[in-house]
Amino acid sequence: MLGIRFIKSQPTVHLMQFRAGKVVREGSGLSFYYYAPTTTLVAVPIASQDRPFILELVTADFQSVTVQGQVTYRVSDPRRTAGMMDFSLARNGQSYVSEDPKRLGDRVAMQVEVIVQQAVQALELKQALRSSALIARTAQQELATRPEVIALGLVILGVSVMAVKPTPDIARALEAEARESNLKLADDAIYLRRMSAVENERAIRQNELDTDIAVEQKKRQIREAQMEAKATLMRKENDLRSEQMASDIELEEKRKAFVASQAHNSRTLAESEAHRVAVVMQALEKADPRIVNALAAAGMQPGQLIAQAFGGIAERAERIGQLNVSPELLQGLLGANARVTT
Repeated sequence: MLGIRFIKSQPTVHLMQFRAGKVVREGSGLSFYYYAPTTTLVAVPIASQDRPFILELVTADFQSVTVQGQVTYRVSDPRRTAGMMDFSLARNGQSYVSEDPKRLGDRVAMQVEVIVQQAVQALELKQALRSSALIARTAQQELATRPEVIALGLVILGVSVMAVKPTPDIARALEAEARESNLKLADDAIYLRRMSAVENERAIRQNELDTDIAVEQKKRQIREAQMEAKATLMRKENDLRSEQMASDIELEEKRKAFVASQAHNSRTLAESEAHRVAVVMQALEKADPRIVNALAAAGMQPGQLIAQAFGGIAERAERIGQLNVSPELLQGLLGANARVTT
């Protein structure tokens, strides 16, 4: 009615009212009446926006990959954004007069594509498949410093790379390679486990063998000690026997020496006695037999003298005709002889 209209913006929309080429009112969440024929309204969304992207890129080893991600941004300087792109509202105050608001996300996505492409081209396939976080971090850092982003008054809140996928054929090949690698690792694990079991068994057997060897060595040491003790005992017994034999030999030698000494003494005595007898006999040979007989009769008993007398009579029996001996004389001689004997 008469060109007067009412507009109400959301808190996430920065609304600017231009009249005669100048900003007469601006802010977020404004509501006011305006005169449509002389007013131009510019509405710049300042809420964060997500722009997904899917890129077909080539790695450093010429392998095709698909990078899927999302960039989150928001308008931090609405005036700068409105100066670079057309965010003017139509006369109805609801739609935009141009497609620039939709192309803002495309411009951001194009910058992201350039940065991600450079990052992926610097990596080989396997590295790229494992570097989604690195690619996202690199894209966010470089995107925040891009002159076009700064000129548009944008703030990059974040870049995320959800997936880096190869082509199906390459994926199957990588899966096969990974599967074979995993199978090899499993085989290696089984081999290592068996080797460990064998080593453990070998260690157990070695320990048992060492124990047996130690036991045998101990037994041998015991036997050697026993043999040494027996040898020592035998040596002591032999020494005792030797000492005993030496003592016996020495005693026997002493006995032999004693017997020889006794024999020598006896021989010496006999020689002395023989010499004495020979001297006496030599002396008696020159003496008168009657004197010798008289000397022999000296100290004799009466019986012995009578016996000697009878001997002398017997020697001269041829000269004696008859000899009478009375019984009294014979009895007296026998009695005296008995007394002498007693």
